[in-house]
Formats: sequence, structure tokens, C-alpha cells
Amino acid sequence: MSPTAPRPRPEPGGLQPLLPSDPSALAGYRLLGRLGAGGMGVVYLGRTAAGELAAVKVTHADQADQPDFRARFRREVEAARRVSSPWAVPVTGADPDAPEPWMATAFVAGPSLGEAVTAHGPLPEHSVRHLGWAVARALAAVHAAGLVHRDVKPGNVLLAVDGPRLIDFGIARATGETALTATDMVVGTPGFLAPEQAEARVDAIGPPADVFALGCLLAYAATARPPFGTGAVDALMYRTVHDEPDLTGVPDGLLDLVRACLAKDPADRPTAAAIGVRLVEDSPGDGAAWLPAPVVRTIAERSARMLALPEIDLTETGGGTTAPATPGKSRRGFLLLASGAAVLAVGGGAAAVWAGRGEDGADGKGAGGKTVPPRPAWSIGVLADLSGAAEDIGRAQERGARLAVEQFNARKDKPFTLGLKVVDDRGDAGRALESAKALTTDPGVLAVLGPTTDAVAQAVIPAFEEAGIPLITVSAGYNLLTLRAGGAQNETVLRAIPNHISAGTYLSFAVTQLPGIRRPGVLEDRTEDHYSWQYTGGVRFGFGQAGIAPHFRVVPARADAAAYRRVLGEMVDAGIDAYVHCGITETAVHAARALAELGFTGPRFTGQAVFGQEFLRRAGTAADGWFVCAPVVDPTAEKTAAPFVAAHRERFGTPPAYYAGESYDVVTMTVKELAARAKASGKPARKGLWAALRKQKYTGVMGGYHFNEFGDLGIGGTFVYGVQNGAYKPIGAAPLLPAKPKNDTKA
Repeated sequence: MSPTAPRPRPEPGGLQPLLPSDPSALAGYRLLGRLGAGGMGVVYLGRTAAGELAAVKVTHADQADQPDFRARFRREVEAARRVSSPWAVPVTGADPDAPEPWMATAFVAGPSLGEAVTAHGPLPEHSVRHLGWAVARALAAVHAAGLVHRDVKPGNVLLAVDGPRLIDFGIARATGETALTATDMVVGTPGFLAPEQAEARVDAIGPPADVFALGCLLAYAATARPPFGTGAVDALMYRTVHDEPDLTGVPDGLLDLVRACLAKDPADRPTAAAIGVRLVEDSPGDGAAWLPAPVVRTIAERSARMLALPEIDLTETGGGTTAPATPGKSRRGFLLLASGAAVLAVGGGAAAVWAGRGEDGADGKGAGGKTVPPRPAWSIGVLADLSGAAEDIGRAQERGARLAVEQFNARKDKPFTLGLKVVDDRGDAGRALESAKALTTDPGVLAVLGPTTDAVAQAVIPAFEEAGIPLITVSAGYNLLTLRAGGAQNETVLRAIPNHISAGTYLSFAVTQLPGIRRPGVLEDRTEDHYSWQYTGGVRFGFGQAGIAPHFRVVPARADAAAYRRVLGEMVDAGIDAYVHCGITETAVHAARALAELGFTGPRFTGQAVFGQEFLRRAGTAADGWFVCAPVVDPTAEKTAAPFVAAHRERFGTPPAYYAGESYDVVTMTVKELAARAKASGKPARKGLWAALRKQKYTGVMGGYHFNEFGDLGIGGTFVYGVQNGAYKPIGAAPLLPAKPKNDTKA
């Protein structure tokens, strides 16, 4: 390019190279490039030593010196941290008091809604519904935290394959807060703000203002134009306050809802929580295919460009910050879309760790007499919740793994000795990456059992992917744990249970085996969104295969007992003849008690999230008669597991709990593969281990295990338990096909 030739215009949202004046590291983040810049500062793409990517927003020092700036910046950080939703981008770090204040949020590789609509036109109705449902859920969390976002617009909604994400809490306020806002200042984006914002009626700006903006957002997504047009700001403001919106082209199924959101009077608008229920109640489905193909391709292409991140020469910052250690230069990458964010990680650092092992001499000298690091102690890792809400499952998993390793070490013909390295993640997704470092940074860890929960699994996969360590779970069923965007291959997670969608399908097949079921009621509890909508989607599919039309209802997150009594009363009045609960233990207890009070005696089913002693303990006699489907077998009821049960009892003084047997099996399977590799090559190795395990057709004490190309358990793997006299009684494996209702023979 000649010196006088015009510069190519950067692609919106694309990664631009760092300038010579930019630091290469900041507060533990390795800065990889620029995502954007403006008068206030720069947004960088950063990467932690653990491989986690973040958008790092750094403010210019001259801006930080302005009156009230730090107070505003600190408020932005605090506001973002108060919001807990899978559909809002979380804060991963911040320092409002630094010379150049900065804040880091999880990185989403997808385009904004505005970019997607500009490039590809309006979204189809099902996409708009999913968009509205997720953004409404995010806003409900914002409002539950006592905040108002005040700038919901296409540029502040990022699109990922597993759903949209709401970003930018820069002008968010606590409800009723006005201290840092001038009374005559219009705050927000013209065309996507409420009449009370357009008129700068600060005292009137509350959660309904965000609902109005959501209505504008949905209209824009459906038609590719703002409902109050474009043009001069003053004209836009006038039309927002006085004119009716132009909703031509909004699908009929969304028209009433969008009109309600755009009511001029804030009191006439629905709440964000109500919008979320309304958008999904009639058609809760699988969100994985929510975007049209052209938008998915845009996400995949942008992610692929991000994978080719350049190496960066270190530059010194004014504060002397040094860059964190980076992985080796192997550039194998992946795109993971889970845990509320699209995370890009670059792996391959493990290659340098394994290179040259086995060449070491007994004196620690390698080829040429050079000193090399000593061989590490080999171990199997366990990442489990040992002190949080799922500690009963986590401790069972740890015991199963420990017994498998101890039995291997007791063999006289073992080719090496194994340790067991156990890490308690406490079920805390926010601290999971830090907890997992003890495993991902240890070159002797060959494979890891865990995690116990979906949320922790979503958080830690990037680190395990980069380290090249297989992660084998017997309890995390979130479907995206084994999927990658753009057709990339999962090479990290091996799941020894069905995903939640498959489990929901098998549960519905079990319901169809009961005689006379024609109108089952299905309730989706929104407390754990990822679990409930996937389970509901599987149940819907299964009943559809049987030709049965269920009666669906959706209940907001953390609804109380009175709400369940009311909703279930309506379902019973509607004539349901069976009940399926897609939710967690707390709400299943509400449902069990409510159905008992209502005198409903039809079959009642629920799934993995409820299976455990807490449901029996809290529901009491109301739990009797329920059927609970779970991905585990009762080891004490399996003849093939008798030696395992006896060994467990001898080692720990108790019979094995649920999940212990499956943990024992998959660790034994892994150790056998490592032993075979060591006998063939002289050492165990991580490289190729996931692929070798995926091809296994292994029979353990709890049954058989085989996996598909994605690393998921093959068909089956769900088991039905009945509750009798306050205890679980195993019934058998859930069926793999539905029983279709017989046609009535009456004339």
C-alpha cells in the first residue's frame, strides 16, 4: 500500500492490531489487539494465563481526572457485578482506582444485533422470540438487582450461537438514583428510549423504560428499522413522545406484545419477567438453532479470524506491568459457546511440556547432557463440588475415583503409579477457573473426572481445552459442553450421561408407557434456565414422537409456594392426567405439596436436578408416588457391582452413594487406557487420550459406556426411580422409544 493510499475501513467488531503506544499486558491480561476505541478510551481483547478471553475496557487518564468520572466508572462496575443472568455479560475484573481505570468482561465473539441486521436483514419470528425472551430475562435480573439499564439498543446486544447477551452498564442506575444525572439531561439512545427518557423526566425513569426500549429492539429485529424512524434527534424524540410506532412488518404473533411494551404510560407496560414468560410459554424450544444460517456463518467467520491471533512483543507500561506467562506457540484453537458467553481460547501449550519426556536420563540429563525438568508424578484429577450445594454428588464422585486409583496402584503389574489430585470447586462458577488452575497447570495430571455441575463445567472448559486435558463428567448434562461453533470438534469433554435434552426425551417416553395418558401437564421452572429449557425441549420432542399434545406452563424463577398452588390448580382444572416437572428441587417440593393439596393422584415425573435425598427430606409424604429419572444406577441393586459395593464399604465404611459407581467406572476405563499406552510406549500421555477414550466400548460394574463423535454418551443412560415410603426404588432403564396412545374404538 502506498503512503497516500486510503486505509481500509476496519470491519465492525473486528480485532485490530495493537498500536506501538498500547501496552501488551494489563493487570494479568495479555492484550491481543483492539476491539474498539473512542474519545473515552480503548477496548482491548485480553487473555488470562488460564486462557480465558475478556473485553478489557481502559479509560484514558485525562478522562479519569475529570470531576465525578471515577464515581461514574465505579458505579458502572458495581452495577454490572450486581446482575446475575446467563444472558448478561459478566464482569471478570476491574480497578476503578487505577491511573487509567479499567474493567474486563467476558468476551463474546459474535456481532451485535445492529451489525447482524444491517448485514443480513430482519430476523425470522422464532429468532425474535428467542432474542426477546433472553433479553427480557437479562433485564429481569437487572431490575431484580434494583437497577435500570437505560440503554437497551441493538449495539448493546451481542449475538452468540447459544443466545444473545446484554452488555454495557455504563449509564445504568439504581432505581430512583439521580445524584449523578442532571435533571435536564437526556440519557439513552434516541430511537430506543422511552418517552420519559426523551422528556428527561428523571424521577419517572424506572424498569418500564427498559421495557419500552425492549419493544423498540424487538420491532427493529423483526423489521430492520426502528419503530419511530430515523433522522434528526429532535424529530426522533418528538415522535417517541407523541406518535404511534410504525410496526408494519412485525409478525402477528408478536404484535400485541410489542404494542404493550411501547405504551406511552409506563404503568401500562408489562414487566420484563412477564415478557420472558409470555415469549416462551407457548413455544419453549431448543435455543441452539435460534439464529438464521447467515448470522451463524458471520459468528463462525469472525471467530475463525480471532483464532489466528498474532504473537505480541512485550512493551512496557508506565506502571511497569508485565505480561502473564503465555502458552506455547502451537495455535490449535477452539470456540466454546457456553456459560452465558462465547469464549475463544488458544491451546497447545501442553506440547512443550510433553516434548522430550522419556529422553531423560536417571541423572536428570537429557540429550547433549542438558539438564531437563524431572518427570512429574502422574495423577488423575478430580474437580468436584465437595462443600457446596451438590456436595453429596461431589463426594460420591471423589470416592469412586479414589477407589479406582487405589485398586490400580495395588496391581503388581502396574506400569506406573498414579496419584489422585482432588480440587474442591465448591460449585462456584465464578471462582471455578481459579480453582481449576491446580489441575490445568500441573503437567502430571493426565485426565480429570468432573465437574459436578453444569455451571462450573461451562466456566472451566476453556482452561482444560488449552491445557489438552480430557475432562470426563458423569453429572453435567448441559448440551453445549460437547458442542463447538462453526463445526469445530470437541476434543476435551467426554460425557458419560445423556445431555439434558436427551434425558427429557427419555423421561417423556417413560410417561407414555403408563396406560391412559392423553394430556400430560408440563411445567417449566425458570430458576435454572439452561437446565429447564433444555429438559422441557426434550420432553416436548418426546411427547411429539408419541403423538401426544401436552399442556405447557412456565413459572418464573424462584416462584413461591402460592404461585405453584395457583398454576398447578389451573393445570389440574385443565384436565391434565400426568404431571412433568422441569425444574430444581426447591420448586419440585412446591409442586409436590401443591399437587397433594389439590388431590391430584396421577403420575408425577421429574428429572436429574431433583434426584437426591433433599427432595425426599423436604417434600416428605408428598414425594411418595413420584417418579424421578436420573442418569445413574443404584449400585446396591446391580449384581455386577457387588465387588465394587463390598470394596467401597470396606474402604469408606458405607455402601456407595449414587454417582460413585459411574465415577469408578470412567476412571477405571481411563486408567486402563493409560496403562496400555504406557506398556506400548514406556509412558502414559495426554495426547490423543480423549480420542482413544471416545472410541471405547467399555463395560464397567454399572453397565456399558460408548460415545458418539461429539463425546456424548451413546443412546440411553436414563433410569427411572419410584418414591415409596420416603425412599427411591429402582424401576429400570427409561425406554428408548415412546408408546403411542391406542386409538379409541368407541363410535
